[in-house]
Amino acid sequence: MSDAEEAALERLQILGETIVAGVERSLPAWVVAQVRRVVDAWGQLDATERAQVETAAREAGDAACTRVTSELCALMARDPAQQRATPLEIVRTATQEPTVVLHAAGIPGVVRDGFEARAFPEDLYGLVPNTMGDLGDETLAPLHLAWGLAKAAVLRARSTD
Repeated sequence: MSDAEEAALERLQILGETIVAGVERSLPAWVVAQVRRVVDAWGQLDATERAQVETAAREAGDAACTRVTSELCALMARDPAQQRATPLEIVRTATQEPTVVLHAAGIPGVVRDGFEARAFPEDLYGLVPNTMGDLGDETLAPLHLAWGLAKAAVLRARSTD
């Protein structure tokens, strides 16, 4: 293994761990905030229903966090050449849990633009984050970029050996 590959692998590992920690800190609150946003926009739940949805949203946030961080850890444990997704692709699946909460509350899906509807057909409520920073931790977006650069550096170092 070349020095360049070794250094890039070390950066990739550190960045991966930092991303997982940031997602773990941010994702539960993001799920609750997304559910609140849609519930507030719809505006047709009474106080009792809102309290039930709020409880379900907190539970969904914890469940999404557990699932997504587990998937991120599995991604980071793979050799970079075998990683078939990015951290953002995995984080975007966190829409599953709040979607279940909103659907169970009887809230209809929202109108989305054509691109979003085609790109994320399962995202009935327009929840998909555009960047990692949308989770509420603005350091996650540049960390995601740095992770991609570190992965590219590993693969580039291997191709020149």
